[in-house]
Amino acid sequence: MKRNCSVTPAQLGGLYASLCAVSLGVAGFLWSQGAMLVLPFAVLELVAVGAAFLVYARHAADSERIRLLDGRLVVEQETAGRVKRSEFVRDWVQIEPHGGDGLMIEVRGGGQTVRLGRFLRPELRPVLVREIRQALRGA
Repeated sequence: MKRNCSVTPAQLGGLYASLCAVSLGVAGFLWSQGAMLVLPFAVLELVAVGAAFLVYARHAADSERIRLLDGRLVVEQETAGRVKRSEFVRDWVQIEPHGGDGLMIEVRGGGQTVRLGRFLRPELRPVLVREIRQALRGA
């Protein structure tokens, strides 16, 4: 399961570069015409937009991966480039909806708990719970 992003980080970088070129071009022209404060404010604006784009780009590749490997349920969660991996023994794992109304999916076993489903629509989370339970029984 991945985050639904309409713009990739590379596309965002291209958009930001073109925004910088246009904004600094206009600000440079106005600065040459005597409007001295336009250029510093344009630079400040571009720094703020760049920071927002950077935050977006860091989380654009966030994902959750669920796999059955050698009798284990393996859950990998990637957030801002960091991967958290949790392994559960297939026979001892419990899969439950957490928080009612299908808010999140809770995977428990062996003293650890992981919550899944950040990137799924709430109405699809019960379907995922059924599919994981089926895979655990049939594996």
